[in-house]
Amino acid sequence: MVSQASSENSTSIGVRDQDAAEAVEVLNSEFAKEIETGAMFPMHAESGLATIAVVGENMKHVPGIAGKLFGTLGRAGISMIACAQGASQTNISFVVKSEHLRKALNAIHDSFFLSEYKVLNLFVCGVGTVGGQLLEQIHDQYEELKRTKRLKLNVVGIATSKKALFNRDGIDLANYRELLADAPESNDKKLRDAIIEMNCFNSVFVDCTASKDVAEIYQPLLEHNISVIAANKIAASSSYEKYALLKETALARGVFFRYETNVGAGLPIIGTINDLRNSGDVILKIEAVLSGTLNFIFNELSADVTMSEAVRRAKEQGYSEPDPRIDLSGKDVIRKLVILAREAGYKVEKTDVEKHLFIPDEFFEGSIEEFWKNLPQLDADFEARRKQLDAEGKRWRFVATFDHGKLSVALKEVDSTHPFYNLQGSNNIVALTTERYREYPMLIQGYGAGASVTAAGVFANIMSIANI
Repeated sequence: MVSQASSENSTSIGVRDQDAAEAVEVLNSEFAKEIETGAMFPMHAESGLATIAVVGENMKHVPGIAGKLFGTLGRAGISMIACAQGASQTNISFVVKSEHLRKALNAIHDSFFLSEYKVLNLFVCGVGTVGGQLLEQIHDQYEELKRTKRLKLNVVGIATSKKALFNRDGIDLANYRELLADAPESNDKKLRDAIIEMNCFNSVFVDCTASKDVAEIYQPLLEHNISVIAANKIAASSSYEKYALLKETALARGVFFRYETNVGAGLPIIGTINDLRNSGDVILKIEAVLSGTLNFIFNELSADVTMSEAVRRAKEQGYSEPDPRIDLSGKDVIRKLVILAREAGYKVEKTDVEKHLFIPDEFFEGSIEEFWKNLPQLDADFEARRKQLDAEGKRWRFVATFDHGKLSVALKEVDSTHPFYNLQGSNNIVALTTERYREYPMLIQGYGAGASVTAAGVFANIMSIANI
């Protein structure tokens, strides 16, 4: 292969690695006078390279083939070192680093429909309630997606906080827990390095944890052209600077950073806000019940169910975090509100949110055992307030509000005329007031908590990246 720049200032020649030293010596000898006078630079060899050729009679007179090829390599994060095309238009040859050879071939086959199936290579971190459900859903849908969509969801990595399992050809999801038990020790840094080193094409990292450390590896993964799907809310609700950088990196690298399940589990809230903004609408106000846990608790309260009992039921039925104080403190709702406000186009931080909580601050201090011991102290007061509320025909709702730039979370009393009044169980509801939906806000309502619906939301994000 010979490649010459149109400026005529450089010429690249491809030879076998074993011939490189001899080729450099021969050329330096031949052009010794030109090198001595400064008309040419001495030759040098670069090893560890591979040549790929795209060949086909149907390439003739077809516009965009070369552009499609270059775009495919760019999205895969592969740099082209040299390139040559024959005048017959039936061959494009190019040089890449040898470590990118397999990835380049797979990406080209996928892009030019030379493969039978479109493939997504998934790395799933976290196999708890959400991650476990997601892997189960992928396993159940695998053959159906192959048959009807020509899509292979290839799970090539599964990790917990302590162990990680990798297989480039795909992990058997029927017995991954047994395989994971025998897997080597790992941590977030080892996980990051292993994913980058595998260098798979169409890679997607799926975070089903609540780990701050795992959220820290999103940036380097995106920089290596690996898409990120996060059920983890930490990254999108961190400092605005970090949030913006993640989105900018994904855009610049041609990959995806998706986190629909950060708010409302499987409800299409973030996507709807983005669609409204992309079509030119302006978000003026957001009112929302964003905690399925808190809504469940306040719906459970009755003459027979005290506050402490309602909190205990929420934990036992899997609606709350293992430590319910995370939900009761409003931290989760604040994160969700900040994410929605940012998606609405506003530069906000968690510190901008006014908090009006219903549990005294001292209950969040000390151990979880002390919390459970002290919680019944609130039962009598809540019951008295509940009776008064019931007599007035009102109900409690913990409402997150964004109103023309101001953010707050507070326990509010709503009557039967309010759209939040009949919100059942652990459901979430969001009311969007926009320039177009000013008089009658847009309402999005449904299950806002639960492993299966959250996993389904993550699955939907994966399918959106597959674009089928």
